Amino acid sequence: MRTKDLLAATATGLWRWDNVSGQVTLDAETARLLGLPAEPVELSEAAVRSHLHPADFAEITGIVNLAVTESTIAEARLRVMDSEGRVLRIVRSRSRAFLRSETDHTDYELVGTVQEIPETQPGTASPYAPVTGDWRRSREAFLLDAGRALAEAHSTAEVLRVAAGLSMPGFSPDGLAVFGIEGDRISVIGHHGHQQGDIEPFVDMPLDTEYPAAEVIRTGRAIYLPTPESYRRRYPATWPLAEPFNRTSWAFLPLVSAGRTIGAWMAGFGTPVAFTPDERAVLTTVARMLAQALARAGDQESRRELTDGLQRSMMPTVQPDIPGMTVAARYVPTGGGLEVGGDWYDMITLPSGRIALVIGDVQGHDVRAAGLMGQLRIALRAYASEGHHPDAVLSRASRFLSGINDTEFGGEDPRFATCLYIEVDPATGLLDIARAGHPDPTIRMADGTVLVRPTAGGLPLGIVPDTDYPTTRLVLEPGETMLVCTDGLIETGGHDLESGWARLRHVIETYGAEDVHGEPTERVVTPALEDAAGLERLADALVQAVHGPSSYHTTGPFVDRREDDIAMLLLCREGGSCGVGSGGTAAHRPVRRTVLTVRQSEPERIAEARRQVRDVLHDWADEDQVDSAVLMVSEMVTNVLMHTDGDALLVAEITGVPGQRRIRVDVADGSDELPHRRTPGELASSGRGLVLMELLAGAWGVDPRGDGKSTWFELYEDAADGAEPSLPDLDAFSDDSLPEPAA
Repeated sequence: MRTKDLLAATATGLWRWDNVSGQVTLDAETARLLGLPAEPVELSEAAVRSHLHPADFAEITGIVNLAVTESTIAEARLRVMDSEGRVLRIVRSRSRAFLRSETDHTDYELVGTVQEIPETQPGTASPYAPVTGDWRRSREAFLLDAGRALAEAHSTAEVLRVAAGLSMPGFSPDGLAVFGIEGDRISVIGHHGHQQGDIEPFVDMPLDTEYPAAEVIRTGRAIYLPTPESYRRRYPATWPLAEPFNRTSWAFLPLVSAGRTIGAWMAGFGTPVAFTPDERAVLTTVARMLAQALARAGDQESRRELTDGLQRSMMPTVQPDIPGMTVAARYVPTGGGLEVGGDWYDMITLPSGRIALVIGDVQGHDVRAAGLMGQLRIALRAYASEGHHPDAVLSRASRFLSGINDTEFGGEDPRFATCLYIEVDPATGLLDIARAGHPDPTIRMADGTVLVRPTAGGLPLGIVPDTDYPTTRLVLEPGETMLVCTDGLIETGGHDLESGWARLRHVIETYGAEDVHGEPTERVVTPALEDAAGLERLADALVQAVHGPSSYHTTGPFVDRREDDIAMLLLCREGGSCGVGSGGTAAHRPVRRTVLTVRQSEPERIAEARRQVRDVLHDWADEDQVDSAVLMVSEMVTNVLMHTDGDALLVAEITGVPGQRRIRVDVADGSDELPHRRTPGELASSGRGLVLMELLAGAWGVDPRGDGKSTWFELYEDAADGAEPSLPDLDAFSDDSLPEPAA
């Protein structure tokens, strides 16, 4: 009997579909089943689609693509519709694709058969599952969830963890393994559902081994083994390795990325799986997503290893053995791009025996910024090693960077850099600071109070070749800790300088803090900064306060938001507990002190003086006294700038135990003229300075000095309301006019 007669006898139709031309050839039986006249016909793809249910045609398209990829048979059930949209019959189609080109997988002809599925008789169960239903919706939801989870994985280990947790609808595997390629051998990248010893025979296997994963990697085609018999018959040599796992079905799928097979994925099942087209479609889709996630994670890990190595090679190691001091440093790259940028820190031993701390930030987050950072860091080291003072070091560095912008880049897209250069005398704690557009240093005092120390500064490096950088001198007292950082630590998360410092101040002040009775505060804190390990823990706490726990490792109120590079240096002067809380006896309680110079040419720094006094009094019991102190300081400093030719030196110092403390504020100047009391008229705009002092201060006075005078006042935390201030002897004052108060 001829094939044509055999097909007619079994009511089986035959059809051909040319994928390139889109023409479909139907024999008479196929045409009849599709509701057409029972005669051979050639139709377009659109004409055939009009006779099928739209959902079924969309499904068969995916099944055919899968069969072409795997060189398997495409099988589907289709609903034939009439012109009124009613279902005429349900047919079953089985087809195979024949490629006409080895390189173009879209150039193929599909040849298949079609048969009618008889309707279910009343009282009997249908041997076929519904064409559509909950399983399909569950599959789509599963694939969406799996795609999201794999897309969020940032490392190979995370991808494998996500793959192990996938629960496929209706046929979840109880064992998974991912195989990679190392030369001419395959290796196990990760596995789930196996003990460590069970996987040893598969760890290092030649690529030509008769094992399903090896064959999948060699050919790039999936292998489905629905029964142990099929496994044993096809791979008798390696069946003894798989038999002890007591599984009944296996699927081995290629992991293909950018057209290249990078490995294989094995899914083992403890219950029989027939590997229907729907099930194979799910497995193939997961394998594609898994391959993309592994390739992306591997690329990110390689890039991270490269950039981290580059950055580490540019970053020095700080010296932990500075006499009398402890140093901690951190560098955190940005989370985007190549994770390499222009932030850096450095620590330089100077010819004088002192130490220079340098921190800076070159504009940009790219390779060019990293290259400029390396050149600038070398230049700063060279200038510092020549013995130049901080201002001269930054002036030369600005000229150097400006020259690079002009010569190497032709003046186009010039880059600038902010920088903070600090010359440290470990013996005395003396700090000489020059600043080029960089955030000011922050000091944590011995009692835990945190102050931002305003310093004089100039333009960022590289903007103007010849720029002056004035020097500010501070003293780091025993037990105090200085923090210098780039703006990434301050402004990450949408903060500005003010709100960013407030966030960091809370972390630093509460780190290791205790209340006045020596009991731990309610907030959970880490140990005090009494050693190098404590300083390292504070550095970690500051970074975590900005970034929070990484979103793909732990959950929490933060996300991993590395918007900018972070460079940070912590310097602690020994002799105290480097910033421990305010515990201890009154006799040994550390003094809280701040010093600030306001020059004649910098009247805008009067606002800094007010801010410094308010920060020093941040935990003072009486807010009215805080406002009084700020007002008196503003009056005293303003009068020095208006009525003398010198600068104002402000010293504020708090002593005593909380609740019984005293603050003394001295403002010194170089004038010998002493004030006297005046009685200003009702419309006078000046002459009330001493009146304010008498009304607001607990005690005040003017002390002559060899090179000028010092005006001072004191406030007492436990002073009773309405207590009379202690007045100085004004009869000894000259008749010169009283310095006028500020407006």
